[in-house]
Amino acid sequence: MAQGTESLAQKVLIVDDSATNRQMLGDLLQADYTVLLGKNGHEGLRLAQEHLPDVMLLDVMMPEMDGYEVLHRLKDDARTASICVVFITGLDTPEAEERGLTEGASDYVTKPLHPTVVKARVALHMQVVRQRRMLETLANIDGLTELPNRRQFDAVLAAEWARATRTGQPLSLGLLDVDFFKRYNDHYGHAMGDHALRVVARSLRKRIQRPEDLGARYGGEEFVLVMPDTPISGGIELAEGIRLGVEGLGLPHKRSSAAACLTVSIGVACNQPESVSSAEALLQRADGCLYRAKKAGRNRVVG
Repeated sequence: MAQGTESLAQKVLIVDDSATNRQMLGDLLQADYTVLLGKNGHEGLRLAQEHLPDVMLLDVMMPEMDGYEVLHRLKDDARTASICVVFITGLDTPEAEERGLTEGASDYVTKPLHPTVVKARVALHMQVVRQRRMLETLANIDGLTELPNRRQFDAVLAAEWARATRTGQPLSLGLLDVDFFKRYNDHYGHAMGDHALRVVARSLRKRIQRPEDLGARYGGEEFVLVMPDTPISGGIELAEGIRLGVEGLGLPHKRSSAAACLTVSIGVACNQPESVSSAEALLQRADGCLYRAKKAGRNRVVG
């Protein structure tokens, strides 16, 4: 991505009760970032929640709700807690700066505002935000398959379980295992084994069409599917499409007793119609279905 495009994709929210300051800062930054403007603390909070800016330039002294109160509310909301807040203030004292930094601000810009200083400070914090998000992404991605990893799966399953419990909607979960993978590794070598796992990962990505569905590497030769708002019939249908997709690749597996090519077995469970007490119990139920698929001869879906 070109630097200019990347910068414009980042958002800066300017919250100041002075129309002059808002206009000046907006004009200064609009060539490099998407700029949002708020004229008071209440509007700033609303815009922050709706747009999740990367950096917020926040005036400290405002009527009704000052910058400190806005900062407190941002930090108390999980959706906005990570927004980088840079205070704009005329209070150029160590005590004022210490208070803001202690309460969660990332930096200070003092009035009168100097354009070159403002641009440099915003650019620095935007770079920090980009680096932090890159690290977060890397921490949630499996290096071999480039699918979400176990850590990301755990977080998504917990969130979707909570949502399904709150809304009463079905939540299906699939647990996938590559058939006789140890035999495959022993016969073809670990490099080919890694290639096989990447092939299975690509098949998952190809079959998963909805953005809310998640395919992740669970560990070793196991993968998982999280399918929100999906009854057991829909979960089985998606799993069967993945199974057929892997089998249809025709990747030779001479040591498999399930087929002449690489195949997978999948267990699918749902929180409905039978009640499930927890996300862990749902995963255990999917694991039980996977066990039955293996006992029945592998290369099949059991739900």
